[in-house]
Amino acid sequence: MPYMLLIQEPVGQRLTRTRAEGEAVYERMLRFADGLKARGVLRAVESLVSQDDAQRVKISNGRAQVLDGPFAEAKEMVGGFFLLDCETRDEAVAIAKQCPAAEWATVEVRAVGPCYT
Repeated sequence: MPYMLLIQEPVGQRLTRTRAEGEAVYERMLRFADGLKARGVLRAVESLVSQDDAQRVKISNGRAQVLDGPFAEAKEMVGGFFLLDCETRDEAVAIAKQCPAAEWATVEVRAVGPCYT
C-alpha cells in the first residue's frame, strides 16, 4: 500500500545553516533514500526548494486568484517527500522514525488513496 512521508519543516530553518551544513543534511537524506531504494520500498522522492518563490492558485466565484510567496501566515512548509510502498502503516511509521529529517522537522505519514473516503 502506498504511503507518503511529508517533511514539514519550519519556515526559515534552512537559512540558519551554513552551506556546508545544508549540504551535509542533504547528503544524509540522499543516503536514507538510497537505503529505502535498496529495500525496494521507495517509489519516489523529491526535495522542494523554499516556498519564497512559490505560488498558490485558488478559484473563487469562477475566477482564478494567484498568490505569490513567501506566505507570512505559514509556520511550516513542505520541504520534500518520500513515496513508499509498505505492507502496513506501522511499517511506514517505522521508516519515518528512521528518517534523518525527523531530527529537525516533522515527518507526517499519510496513506495514499482517493480523496472521497
